[in-house]
Amino acid sequence: MKRYALALDLKDDEKLIAEYEAYHRAIWPEISESITSAGILNMEIYRIANRLFMVMEVDDTFSFEAKAKADLANPKVLEWEDLMWKYQQALPMAKPGEKWLLMDKIFTL
Repeated sequence: MKRYALALDLKDDEKLIAEYEAYHRAIWPEISESITSAGILNMEIYRIANRLFMVMEVDDTFSFEAKAKADLANPKVLEWEDLMWKYQQALPMAKPGEKWLLMDKIFTL
């Protein structure tokens, strides 16, 4: 099993943040299916202010490239991602089109 950490910001608006959290308390079943079918065993998202931190635990079949390709072929995932972009904003160092950015692990105990 591998673990990845990713970061993204939300728009700094309390109403939008509350809406974003409400969507994530009841994600669409098609979104849950797209996550688990990609080899993601566990996914958690944490928030402080408007900064998001995601932890993904994946099996050996997972790849970011395969997940991206599957997402592009899934109309419901595209609809979800388009909706989520209403709430999200790219990190300052993101390249055009990038959302969640992979973080580097700098410490292990």
